[in-house]
Amino acid sequence: QVQVVESGGGLVQPGGSLRLSCAASGSLLFSLTHMAWYRQAPGKQRELVARIATDTTTNYADSVKGRFTISRDNAKNTVYLQMNNLKPEDTAGYYCNTVGINYSWGQGTQVTVSS
Repeated sequence: QVQVVESGGGLVQPGGSLRLSCAASGSLLFSLTHMAWYRQAPGKQRELVARIATDTTTNYADSVKGRFTISRDNAKNTVYLQMNNLKPEDTAGYYCNTVGINYSWGQGTQVTVSS
């Protein structure tokens, strides 16, 4: 059973930056798995924010393109999300999972962008 643990969230002012981490344990196939970051704001559906393929090809939601960067370290079974120029509308719980949502959801990490 693969488990993911997200970390790195917090309270930040508009225009600020955060770096999220997602560590996966129990997976011997992490390097062969397309990974993604999702977010869910109160009252809204969970949405895909960014994804990274096994060959490190990346894709982003239009709302974060140019501001967020997803990366991975297969040796550490970890995926990162560097978030720059944060906006209040980025406020949400952030979660990682496979692109096909094959893992159980972790607890997520809360990002709050507010002055």
